[in-house]
Amino acid sequence: MDREQRQELRATADEVARRADRAQAIVAHRNRVEKAAGEAVESLRDRTAAVQVSGSVAWRAIPLRGDDSRALVAIAKRSHLPTVSTVDESRLEELTSSVPVAVHDVKSVVGARRFFSGSKKKSTGASASDFLSTYRTEELGAGLPEFLDRLSRDDGGQPDQLPVEDALTDWVGLRPHIGDLGDDPEIRPVSVIGRLADSIASIDAALHREQRFRDEAKTAGAAVRKSEVRKLMREMPVERLKDATRDRLRIGPLTDVGIKNIQAVLDRGTQLEHLPGIGATTAARIRGAAQTLWQTTYEGMPVRIDIKARTSEGAELLRRLGAWEAMRKTKGATTDLALKDALAQLAKVIDKKVTHLVVVAAGWTVAQFEDAVLAVNKRAAQIAGNATGSAAKDSWEDFLARPADYFAMLSELGFVTENEEKSHGDLPDDIVEAVRSLELNTQHLTASLRGYQSFARFALTQRKVVIGDEMGLGKTVEAIAVLSHLRAQRRHHSLVICPAAVVTNWVREIQSKSSLRPHRVHGPGREAALRNWVRNGGVAVTTYEGIHFLGMNLPAHGDLDDVGCVVVDEAHYIKNPAALRSQRVAQFVGQSDYSILLTGTPLENRIDEFRNLVGYLRPDLVIDANELAPRRFRRQVAPAYLRRNQEDVLTELPELVEVNEWLPMSSKDEQAYRDAVYGENFMAMRQAAMASGNDSEKMRRLIEIVAEAEDNGRRVIVFSHFRNVLDQVAGTLPGKVFGPLTGSVPAAARQTMVDQFSAAGHGAVQVSQIIAGGIGLNIQAASVVVICEPQLKPTTEWQAIARARRMGQLETVQVHRLLSEDGVDQRITEILARKKEIFDDFARVSDTAESAPEAFDISEAELAREVVAAERERLFNQANAEPGEEAAD
Repeated sequence: MDREQRQELRATADEVARRADRAQAIVAHRNRVEKAAGEAVESLRDRTAAVQVSGSVAWRAIPLRGDDSRALVAIAKRSHLPTVSTVDESRLEELTSSVPVAVHDVKSVVGARRFFSGSKKKSTGASASDFLSTYRTEELGAGLPEFLDRLSRDDGGQPDQLPVEDALTDWVGLRPHIGDLGDDPEIRPVSVIGRLADSIASIDAALHREQRFRDEAKTAGAAVRKSEVRKLMREMPVERLKDATRDRLRIGPLTDVGIKNIQAVLDRGTQLEHLPGIGATTAARIRGAAQTLWQTTYEGMPVRIDIKARTSEGAELLRRLGAWEAMRKTKGATTDLALKDALAQLAKVIDKKVTHLVVVAAGWTVAQFEDAVLAVNKRAAQIAGNATGSAAKDSWEDFLARPADYFAMLSELGFVTENEEKSHGDLPDDIVEAVRSLELNTQHLTASLRGYQSFARFALTQRKVVIGDEMGLGKTVEAIAVLSHLRAQRRHHSLVICPAAVVTNWVREIQSKSSLRPHRVHGPGREAALRNWVRNGGVAVTTYEGIHFLGMNLPAHGDLDDVGCVVVDEAHYIKNPAALRSQRVAQFVGQSDYSILLTGTPLENRIDEFRNLVGYLRPDLVIDANELAPRRFRRQVAPAYLRRNQEDVLTELPELVEVNEWLPMSSKDEQAYRDAVYGENFMAMRQAAMASGNDSEKMRRLIEIVAEAEDNGRRVIVFSHFRNVLDQVAGTLPGKVFGPLTGSVPAAARQTMVDQFSAAGHGAVQVSQIIAGGIGLNIQAASVVVICEPQLKPTTEWQAIARARRMGQLETVQVHRLLSEDGVDQRITEILARKKEIFDDFARVSDTAESAPEAFDISEAELAREVVAAERERLFNQANAEPGEEAAD
């Protein structure tokens, strides 16, 4: 090889060596970036908290801190490294391994060392020379300089720090490295979890403080009672001391110094013995007598919550009751508690430096993660707000919104007394003992039960029963208590069948009184609701019309053999066993192990109706009701029938004032009435007295009643059977009038209408068809009830009145029946009185022992014919009477 060749070869070697060095630098840089990024990813993944729900991972969360920005830079640098293909990797491998070896070997033939190299090294050098020459030619042709330039390029000049909220942006490139943790990762500020750790700690603490919450509520109740006793002691003259002891006491020394009542005696205490004329012995006797009067009064004093005199003691009692209820709802809120336990692991890894969370869906969505956190925080806030002291105004408003719940808690604490014997109606002793020995499992129940309500265990011991409690006693919560008990016994599915008007109310009550999951199998979403019920369990709520849909579609979802209980609300809807809906309901009742028929009116017209209801459950109990005396009938149905009446168990229920307002007809009313009688139009006869608007005496009196109600801070509900009457009332009454609420109003809209009326101010009027509004809906915001005409069934009026006068009503309920003198109203009223006797004999607990007056079981058509005929005769006699002569009756 001559000199020129050696120089050319040396230049080639130097050129290739420079490219090899550059490749070495590129590889070293990429390795450093890859290592830093890998360590950054691992450090983040190591913090991952798995959130498990029901034994499987629902989400994974990675907490991010402010100093993680550098880790994100490291990850971003890797994501911005120029991409390297397999071919590119081979080229780099050759440049950093084979090429440097060849450059080294070629020096044996181009440098001074060639003079000292042996034949072997010279041969190797020659081969290296050929390799480098060929390599240079081929690689230059393949764009080696451009290749190295591309791999050396620094795209974007990454900053030293990145905001952690950019962690999931494509520019950073973290997302592909956590893809195995789940789907759809999203970044959220740590504020989304709020005070999760504190919330979990609060709930855990509350769950261990049940007795303290209860004791505090009891102490607050005792304070209210003591305050009431103190008022009475101030009103009790000192002369009453003589009634409390056999000792002869001198009262004169007390009155001489201005001590005129018992409370003043108690306030003086040991100072009494220093008063003139009173020594230590007499003072001790006086104090003892005063204490006896105080104790006797205290023991007989119920705890009252007076909404018109909002004392600090009353506010404190409401607050403590609210705290106790919140704790118990927390204990019964199994879903929230499960979420609390699931999120506990995440809460442990959240410290003060965490600013964001990467949330990865692993079965549940990120939105559900936020809902879960919100549910836990809300539960904790509810506990904390009640326990540490919410505003007294809030406590009073909550009490006014749901007084029945508060009275139930007072009853449970022993502040509302109940007659235990009355709580089990007319049941035989052996059944009573069986019920008492059964412990009700309240694991899934979040409401308090009054003593008589807990006796709904009757449904569990007897399995298939009619609960005929008088309206307003809380049959709904009694049924929910049974369903909750059965759920604790692993009966996951239950069914409620009810009128469409009360579907919404049932769903609300199940949600608020238990942790059971209601499914509204009614309306547009009923198919999805049915699937969810079958798949997930809970309580399906459907209508009498919807039971056909349920029967047709349920088999398509497979066998459902664990329906724990079928509840039939307003069960008198199926009193006729020949009706198709009765047969469909009976099929479900027959297939379930437990069934509860709820109705406050098991008997409306005939004894057979009551027997039919019992027959769906226990056909063996009554053979022939028509030939049985009332007491024997009740004795036979007792194993399947439980009824309690308001006056027996609701000792705190306000007074019911019923006024029959007999009014003359105006001349226009009289003419309309005569036309209806002569036309033999019974329904027109019943409406005639309100057909003339302001010219009708009934309407004038109604306007006066509404005005009085507004002056007295009350709200009014007006009932009529007739749509025409309702339209007249709604169009004539001034002020805030809601309705008419009729059968044509959709069920959900009915509840909305009632809610709006309940939220309205004093003087508001709800106008309602007595059938539509008198069944199922609770309208206890009203304390004045007006019934525009007598109904053909006494039970219809009872139901309507009970919508307002029920457990939780705080005002005296006034019932005004607008009745026209003479005519149809008087005759219907007489017939109603006879029908009431039948109900009292057979369906109400009574001592009557007379046989059933079967002659009074007349149909509505017969009633109409009887009344029309009598009125035609009366008016005919009036028309033919001589002037000055009184017409015969």
